[in-house]
Amino acid sequence: VRDSFTIPKVEYLALDDLKLRAADLKHPIKKGELLRAGIKALASMTNAQLLIALQAVPALKTGRPSK
Repeated sequence: VRDSFTIPKVEYLALDDLKLRAADLKHPIKKGELLRAGIKALASMTNAQLLIALQAVPALKTGRPSK
């Protein structure tokens, strides 16, 4: 399934850092695979852990930015 979403630049850059860490571990990974790994990690959390993780992510304004 293809989708699109908005992500803050600092979090987007964190994806690149995580890709580099994975490469250092001799496990190169694509952004999509990294996001899927994150979803698996979130799915394995207890409700309390998930709530803490969700509260650490600020809500973003939806839609495309104005030009």
